[in-house]
Amino acid sequence: MDRREIDLNLKEPASPPLSAYVKQAVDLYFAQMKDHDVVNLYEIVMNEVEKPLLESALRHSGYNQTKAAKALGLSRSTLRKKLEQHGLS
Repeated sequence: MDRREIDLNLKEPASPPLSAYVKQAVDLYFAQMKDHDVVNLYEIVMNEVEKPLLESALRHSGYNQTKAAKALGLSRSTLRKKLEQHGLS
């Protein structure tokens, strides 16, 4: 494993910030794309991240949408709309 890579299996109290995991994933994506043009990466990342984020927030809140919305900093109606968009309602 490259020294810059993050061991995602570690459960240490002082774990790296979320941004480090995102950077690692995006760097890996660019490396895999090699000479191919990368297009719409922002949209790709947002689509890939939003569904598991919603699922984790729901699980963490005991599937209480009000608590999940608060944890995410969303209104409950926005959360419900996003859940529907991702087939999670």
